[in-house]
Amino acid sequence: MCDHSPQCPDAAATDCCSAHVTADHSEQGWCRLCNGVILFDDGAYLTPEGQPMELRRTA
Repeated sequence: MCDHSPQCPDAAATDCCSAHVTADHSEQGWCRLCNGVILFDDGAYLTPEGQPMELRRTA
């Protein structure tokens, strides 16, 4: 459960990658977000269920 105010977006939300960083491993190219998402430097991420995804980019 997120204790941030306002609460971080759920891992299933379209803006899931805007959640707060809870574990920064930028030296390894990734970080874990408050909602359980693992965000990689190349724009890919893993959902808490292990589903690989890519950031939605706008033109």
